[in-house]
Amino acid sequence: MPRKIVDIEKNDAGQRLDKFLLKAYPNLPPPVLYKCVRTKDVKVNGKRCKADQRLNVGDQLSLYWQEDFFQKSPEAFDFMKAPKAVSIVYEDSHMMLLDKKPGLIVHPDEHYHFDSLIARVQHLLYDRGEYDPQEENSFAPALVNRIDRNTGGLVMAAKNAEALRVLNQKVKDREMQKLYLCVVCGRMEEEEALLTGYLEKNEVQNRVYISQKPSPGGKSIRTRYRVLEERQGFSLLEVELLTGRTHQIRAHFAAIGHPLAGDGKYGKNAVNKKTGFPYQALCSYKLRFDFTTPAGPLEYLNGRSFTAGEPWFLREFRAFP
Repeated sequence: MPRKIVDIEKNDAGQRLDKFLLKAYPNLPPPVLYKCVRTKDVKVNGKRCKADQRLNVGDQLSLYWQEDFFQKSPEAFDFMKAPKAVSIVYEDSHMMLLDKKPGLIVHPDEHYHFDSLIARVQHLLYDRGEYDPQEENSFAPALVNRIDRNTGGLVMAAKNAEALRVLNQKVKDREMQKLYLCVVCGRMEEEEALLTGYLEKNEVQNRVYISQKPSPGGKSIRTRYRVLEERQGFSLLEVELLTGRTHQIRAHFAAIGHPLAGDGKYGKNAVNKKTGFPYQALCSYKLRFDFTTPAGPLEYLNGRSFTAGEPWFLREFRAFP
């Protein structure tokens, strides 16, 4: 007799067998899993299976490995230690669109393990009865896009696996228009322009470098902007992110001599002190869904636009003498 029978639900379907099992049972070492597949200690619908086969709703897994490798649900969840306060711009049964405030990280890291945007989302959905880890085999509500800790603005969260797959694909295929507001130092030479270049990431320094020539580790970037207002040597820009690279906006404008006001990593401290801005003046303020391929259950979002609340730096910029 198998030690465990697992029924594949809607949130589990579409995944590879090995990816599903490694998420569902974190105590199971990958070498043990693949051995179990080879020795038929894992079966799908009572038959021999392959590690890379896709799971369907209604499939039944028979698992024969030793009891120690089955993950037991914890009595308390880490996300419950986070507040559940989030600013919701839009929500339906599939997804949430959140207005993240500067200072909040999107995912836990080694310094801020418990409070993050995704932990707050999971806490909120758990309290509402819309998410229970004990009822899920492998899925947890997840963020679709991410922005820096000190950048504010719109972040998408998927409430089920199907929505997560669709939204991730739409981001990858660039079927969304993402617009940002930012304040940069200096006056731009052109009222609007398309900036191009190559971005190379330095993991150790947690920063990126921009060049105009291709390099082995460099990825092409495209950043479009238009000037909205000018005040005392600073410019308010609307920026369209055509490629979504780490720190792209911050590094790209710094590379052309116009760093973001308040940016301690890529900017100039002497200039930043004059503004009084505590961090970079950057906000992901507008998102438009421009699907050019089928979106399945999310087709209703096509053509819709959403806007975040007024960025914290806008009034301060307009008050510059």
